Amino acid sequence: MIKKHINYSISQFYRIKFKFVRFLFVGALNTLFSLTIYWILVYFGVHYSLAVFISNMLGVIFNYKTTGKLVFESDSNKLILKFFAVYLLIYLLSVVGLKLLFLIDVDKYWGAVIIAAPMAVISFFLNKKFVFNKQ
Repeated sequence: MIKKHINYSISQFYRIKFKFVRFLFVGALNTLFSLTIYWILVYFGVHYSLAVFISNMLGVIFNYKTTGKLVFESDSNKLILKFFAVYLLIYLLSVVGLKLLFLIDVDKYWGAVIIAAPMAVISFFLNKKFVFNKQ
């Protein structure tokens, strides 16, 4: 009984780890897209909070289907509002994180790079728990 539980836990860990790796690959393309949009908008003088909002919304539209299908094996279009809610939270966390980084004199370009990694981890777990859970 204990061995069966341990084997199940280990296999579940590897499934989560594999999903996270797929999430990172799919997210890398989306992140590159979003960062490029953000950098262009900031370069042209758009306020960083609006630049984050625009780049996140364009990224969400692009990312919904690829994340759902390639990472969480979901074709459902019914989950898009939950997906947008997760990315709204990610947006808010990003703006707060950027503001904190700006307070310690990190520039707007590097701030976006620094904030991308923790936001990727948070968005993976929020998507797994609240959007693409199979309960």
